[in-house]
Amino acid sequence: MVSDVLVCYAFAVIKYQFCPKCGGGLKPKNASLLVCGVCSYHFYQNSKPTAKALIIEDGKILLGIRAVDPFKGHWNIPGGFLEYGEDPKDCAKREAQEETGLEVQIGELLGIFTDFYGVEKNATINIAYMASRISGEVKPGDELVELGWFSPDNLPNTLASECNAKMLEAWKRL
Repeated sequence: MVSDVLVCYAFAVIKYQFCPKCGGGLKPKNASLLVCGVCSYHFYQNSKPTAKALIIEDGKILLGIRAVDPFKGHWNIPGGFLEYGEDPKDCAKREAQEETGLEVQIGELLGIFTDFYGVEKNATINIAYMASRISGEVKPGDELVELGWFSPDNLPNTLASECNAKMLEAWKRL
């Protein structure tokens, strides 16, 4: 019987027991890699990629209050996880439309920021782009309860994550 394997990296603990390829037992090779004892499949604990759109209009940024956990009730920059094989710019554009009702043009890369997300504290790589409205009316999507425009000197205090704060600081320095 294979015992549970706990892999710790930074603040995250991920628990996996079986190989996704053959069902054999997984054994830790290092802090981010498990190896199957049956088929030798390498199961990496990679950071999950996300993309965000900092939508700017008249010197203000559009933020939304999250309707769901994690970070329910906190202000967030529109964005989300990349779908399999998706270009980060396409993800930022898709997520902006889903969350704000706006079709946006993705502009320059603001930066790449690391963070941890959710109860499991999954490691994330967050790719942030500047964006501008092409068309549409501001309307919160299913994951948001409210949207609001904020100037750099009047940002909300209740941000969804440290990563959001870092992105907003980088935007303010532009």
